[in-house]
Amino acid sequence: MLRKLGIALAALVLVAGAAVVWLYHSVTTLEYEPVTPSLSVVQAGGINGNVAILATAEGAVVVDTMTFRQQGARIRELAERLAGAPVTAVVNTHYHLDHAHGNPGFPAGTQVVATRQTREYMLTLDAGYWSGKNADTLPNYLVDAQHELRVGRKTVRLLHLGRGHTGGDLVVHFVEDRVVHLGDLLFNGRYPNVDLEAGGSIAAWDATLDRVLALDFDRVIPGHGPVTDRAGIARFQAFLREVWGIAEQAARERLPLEKTQELARRTLTSDAGFVAIGIPGIMSLDRDFVVRRAWEEATGAVRPAALPAAGSGG
Repeated sequence: MLRKLGIALAALVLVAGAAVVWLYHSVTTLEYEPVTPSLSVVQAGGINGNVAILATAEGAVVVDTMTFRQQGARIRELAERLAGAPVTAVVNTHYHLDHAHGNPGFPAGTQVVATRQTREYMLTLDAGYWSGKNADTLPNYLVDAQHELRVGRKTVRLLHLGRGHTGGDLVVHFVEDRVVHLGDLLFNGRYPNVDLEAGGSIAAWDATLDRVLALDFDRVIPGHGPVTDRAGIARFQAFLREVWGIAEQAARERLPLEKTQELARRTLTSDAGFVAIGIPGIMSLDRDFVVRRAWEEATGAVRPAALPAAGSGG
């Protein structure tokens, strides 16, 4: 008994140690590379979402802020250094912590833009974080369908094109640079999170990405994974379609989740090369997770949440 207890404690120590290493790496390591002469992507280890920085002499626009206040502050410093000017706006593509919890690293009063749904999810599904001083960097300009930011001679077009990862995903189109930042509407070579509880929908996701493909762009910054192009979106769509087809078959045949997972292991091929992401010992986004979420939606075990009522932006 004592030996088993010792083994269990040792395993817990290893898990805790791995989590500490992940946390330290996430907070202290930021890497950036140019996508165009005026646009850079910023990445970090672990679950952190990709950040975009548009740098102009008249100011910088930052898209997403990662997981921690300290990361947000470092992203702000980097943006100001690249632009030689202050950050004029922060955009949150959605509400998840790995894309928005760095907001408090920016000064209170910074223009923070998101969809109305994203702000609502922050105030309900993530209310514990967005209290006290953190509330000073909640989204304060709300987009229902479309909004444009003009910084220097650059146009940043913000578009809500439909459900997918959540019900409030915002697409950021850097018009002159011919680049889109899709947030977690695109996981490039990674298994996605599907937040049904916040209005996400695998059934609707493919059509939302079709609307993205109707835009005029060449390069794509995903929420996770390396910068890609239109073909990267098409590969991800193929995976979504195949997973949804399996889930629909399971719903027709009334297959339990276990049988659906077995079916996916036998037949699913479009995820070749995909890797799982997550926090060691705590959570993992992998094939079984995505299939489960699709099965839950297709069978009605979990229904996508209704979207908050729309109003006027601003």
